[in-house]
Amino acid sequence: MVAVHERSVSVWKDQIKPKVQIAGSGPPVVFLHGAYGLDWDPFLDGLAEHFTVYAPEHPGTTAGDPDGIKALDNLWDLVLYYDELFEQLGLQNPTLIGHSFGGMVGAEIAACYPQRVGKLVLLSPVGLWRDDSPVKNWMILPMEEVVQAAFSDPSSPLAQQLLHVPEDERAAQDAQIRLTWALACTGKFIWPIPDKGLKKRIHRIVSPTLIVWGNDDKLVPPVYAQEFGSRITGSQIAMIEQAGHLPQLEQLGRVSGLVRDFIQS
Repeated sequence: MVAVHERSVSVWKDQIKPKVQIAGSGPPVVFLHGAYGLDWDPFLDGLAEHFTVYAPEHPGTTAGDPDGIKALDNLWDLVLYYDELFEQLGLQNPTLIGHSFGGMVGAEIAACYPQRVGKLVLLSPVGLWRDDSPVKNWMILPMEEVVQAAFSDPSSPLAQQLLHVPEDERAAQDAQIRLTWALACTGKFIWPIPDKGLKKRIHRIVSPTLIVWGNDDKLVPPVYAQEFGSRITGSQIAMIEQAGHLPQLEQLGRVSGLVRDFIQS
């Protein structure tokens, strides 16, 4: 595992003080996490072997600044916030990687600020809607159902990690509170499940874009890969066998290689 250090910054007239995990060296890559919060995982470890990885926590989801979410009212505020955060970090046009909710935010940033993003990688993003293939409402599903929908193999050790409950009662309560609050903070910008208008803006994305989707994703169906791909000019689509909503973890080697090659090309 690479050495990860944490940096605190002050954004939005000092009303939000997010923590950013940083590791590696090389060209900058920003990773925007999904709705369940930020975990530094083997996918980020692999990226940090080739790039300087910045992994900010979405406003409010950090244990040190749970009230940071109160300063932002809507999705447009969140996009402006990330523009400010990039300035604070000295990032001009980094590669931007977003997973799920983070993918939606990444696409919005790239659409609203086309020159802000060098390259864009979308890992199973939300943000578009089809009546014939609805996205599951992960915010109200029991974790057991989330695991069944999100993983190609729900019985795998990786999937079962999400169901693990700490034996210590206080630790279990703290974990549940953190999860619930992370879902509430990200849900503020997505409820009800999108469409939030991305389809009207997505044509503005000019960054070279890679879209990665697991063929077995039952949370956000694979048909959305084509929906995103058809709306982003020149984008590439990579469909991943034996992977669900977290292809970067279920098929770590393949997806890491695809993403690395795309960034370096």
